[in-house]
Amino acid sequence: MEQYDVAILGAGAAGLIAADFALRMGVRVVMIEKDRIGGDCTWTGCVPSKSLLHVASVAHAARRAERLGLRMECEPVDLAEVREYLRKTIAQIYAPTAPESLRARGLDVCVGPTHFEDAQTLACGDERLRAKKILIATGAAPRTPAIAGLEQVSYDTYLTVFENDRLPQHLLVAGGGPVGCEVAQAYRRLGAKVTIFAQRLLPDEDEDVSAMLREVFEGEGIEVVPGKAEEVRGEGGAIELRASQRWVQGDRLLVATGRAPVVQGLGLEQAGVKYSSAGIVVNDQLQHSVKHIYAAGDVIGGPQYSHLAGWQGFQAVRNAMMPGASQGKAEVLPRVTFTSPEVAHVGMTEAEARARHGRSLVTRSLPLSRIDRAVNDDDRVGMVKMHATRAGKIVGATIMAERAGEAITEISLAMRNGIGLKDLASTVHPYPTYNSGIQMLATQMVLDVAFSGAKGGLLRMLARMGSRG
Repeated sequence: MEQYDVAILGAGAAGLIAADFALRMGVRVVMIEKDRIGGDCTWTGCVPSKSLLHVASVAHAARRAERLGLRMECEPVDLAEVREYLRKTIAQIYAPTAPESLRARGLDVCVGPTHFEDAQTLACGDERLRAKKILIATGAAPRTPAIAGLEQVSYDTYLTVFENDRLPQHLLVAGGGPVGCEVAQAYRRLGAKVTIFAQRLLPDEDEDVSAMLREVFEGEGIEVVPGKAEEVRGEGGAIELRASQRWVQGDRLLVATGRAPVVQGLGLEQAGVKYSSAGIVVNDQLQHSVKHIYAAGDVIGGPQYSHLAGWQGFQAVRNAMMPGASQGKAEVLPRVTFTSPEVAHVGMTEAEARARHGRSLVTRSLPLSRIDRAVNDDDRVGMVKMHATRAGKIVGATIMAERAGEAITEISLAMRNGIGLKDLASTVHPYPTYNSGIQMLATQMVLDVAFSGAKGGLLRMLARMGSRG
């Protein structure tokens, strides 16, 4: 039986980053994966979805080129060729993490069905191994919603939708979260008719953001049925989906109603690992009550993002192998939905910030029409919005723009390191950029506070006195 210092169950974002860090510490590491190295992000999530969105944005730009003074033609989309492009991007990103590449770096890899035999013994296929420390990073899988008749029809989830080779005439989408919104817009821009069923688009975002995105979708021809999908039926090649009393017919269905932690079939009971449908129970340092076992990423529940999973994988191995303990729950966590425009958020929503800070809160927004680079790029719908205390501490922000995912990092860094509004306002930003809009908004917020109330009156009086020499 092979003996290891660290065994990592799951080869997605959390597992790969954890394994790389463990190797750097010079310990013996084995990575165990039941399916394919790379996990959802590489094969069925981030990589194919963003590649599909890129293709769709090119097609959309070609169709709208006339408004820029150009004349372009866009032939009907061949989704089989698009699928080949997705496969090429996946292959390029996968290559450095293929088993042979990992083994060449000194990492042992076992691919096959896996379960615990006891708290330190694992079976992977025909192999058995023991490890002093174990990290569980098995991720999550599509959650099956309570839609009557769903088991009787054929439907896609994010696990299958990126392998489609035929553009449907009418795509029905159940769910208005990031996956549902991204795929809905991509398919519409590629030429399919799309109807999305959701009580609200991006329900975790501020209501004004959801409303703005709905306006964008409807402007592009996506119908939004405001309600949760309740029943589905199909006959031949047709599928009908119902919300309340409204039936809509299409020829393909995507179910995008969330993900559930993968905890079944691992033999966790044999290791004494406590879990529920919400995931594996760990403390703030990602450690289970079975002290040598840690868990990270989607399998512990909570926010499900590849960047968070990778960060937690690093923290878990650090806590398992080194003295002291690092926090495994991110205090500042940015997220991005890669629709067009993108929706990026960090910290509290406006409702959360108002509930927490009340009258001491300052919330302001800057429309994209005030950000010159957005105007240059014909990026018309969106805004930069920040929430801060009157003392200048930033507590949340949302950016809705074509480059929101890049721009939100500046605010995330500021929040993580205690950099306030005055610091953002006084830092010279290059022009014209999207981030210059952050500086403009921070400056506006600082001045709003400075020139309000009695303090503002005093400042204006001093300014008048100074102007008289």
